[in-house]
Amino acid sequence: MIVFQMQLLSMECADASNLDLENVGPRANGGEVDGFRCSVDELLMKIDKLEQRVNEVEKFYLNTSIKQPNTSKNASSGKHKDKDKHVPGFKKLQQEASRREAAAAKRMQELMRQFGTILRQITQHKWAWPFMQPVDVAGLGLHDYYEIIDRPMDFSTIKNQMEAMDGTGYKHVREISADVRLVFKNAMKYNDDKSDVHLMAKTLLEKFEEKWLQLLPKVNEEEKRREEEEAEAQLNMQLAQESAHAKLARDLCNELYEVDTHVEELREMVVRRCRKISIEEKRNLGIALTKLSPDDLSKALEIVAQNNPLFPASAEEVELDIDTQSELTLWRLKFFTKDALEVHGKSSSKGDNSNSANVAAANLNISAAFRRKREICDALVKNAKKRNKKPSK
Repeated sequence: MIVFQMQLLSMECADASNLDLENVGPRANGGEVDGFRCSVDELLMKIDKLEQRVNEVEKFYLNTSIKQPNTSKNASSGKHKDKDKHVPGFKKLQQEASRREAAAAKRMQELMRQFGTILRQITQHKWAWPFMQPVDVAGLGLHDYYEIIDRPMDFSTIKNQMEAMDGTGYKHVREISADVRLVFKNAMKYNDDKSDVHLMAKTLLEKFEEKWLQLLPKVNEEEKRREEEEAEAQLNMQLAQESAHAKLARDLCNELYEVDTHVEELREMVVRRCRKISIEEKRNLGIALTKLSPDDLSKALEIVAQNNPLFPASAEEVELDIDTQSELTLWRLKFFTKDALEVHGKSSSKGDNSNSANVAAANLNISAAFRRKREICDALVKNAKKRNKKPSK
């Protein structure tokens, strides 16, 4: 919706800038007309810039709302109860991530070193010799070996990958344990149950599993620690992004207020230079007001109240004297009722084709669009504040 409103606003400004402003009214001179054109052009440029930034904020919150169910579990953990703590910047988060990864890699290297002790004990067993080197398929005449074994493995290959320094080595101790099991399971799969190799592989696999169980608690502890660190890092990054976009939303809101003020000034300037509403137009305006829907009638009364603070727009019964209203109010009511009735297909009167009327209508639409943008921006800021202050379960 917010993107659509920005596009509508841009088109309305463009329409205003293309109007024949020379006939705005008897009190307008060429300099004022040129000044109005220039102001509209400036608004168009501001709108283009604001639209890009609004799209960025809206896209962020849309993605955040989609991902929210995946992060709610992490956010509810004991370590994340303090949601009002200081949110670190992106640069600091990147530095912390680098240090965290380095520390985790060091801890994993220690686990792999301890696993190396287990591996040496297994490879030093008297029955380990058939598994130390890759199977000599051609030399032994095992023509069906690759039809039965999908991924050959041996201890020399495991050792080389554990010592690799080019980044192709093992990243996790579980990867090594999986390859050790593969060595023995390949042998058990290819060789007959009663063969010596099958028996040797089965025996060594059982010994390996016993020793692996001794290291497994440390592995589980490290994995749990990594999971918690990643969850906390993800939450901190999300909070940092929300904080940055909340600030961006506040800045956008302030800029929209400034532009809205400028539009109000332009609108009043142009409307005041339009011709006066005729008696016939006042009579038609009174008739048009009676055809409005309840919602549109309430909006029309709000227009009257904007220039007359004492007018009871929200009262159950309201008496509106058209003849006592200012020209500014009458022009605003004229174009509001015209647009409202056209939307509902109830207008049977011919539109006013004068350039002064078109200019006033364009500016009134610009003002209304900006007011809508301001309301959306306010809601966006409140939503951002609510997200940052939402207590954890």
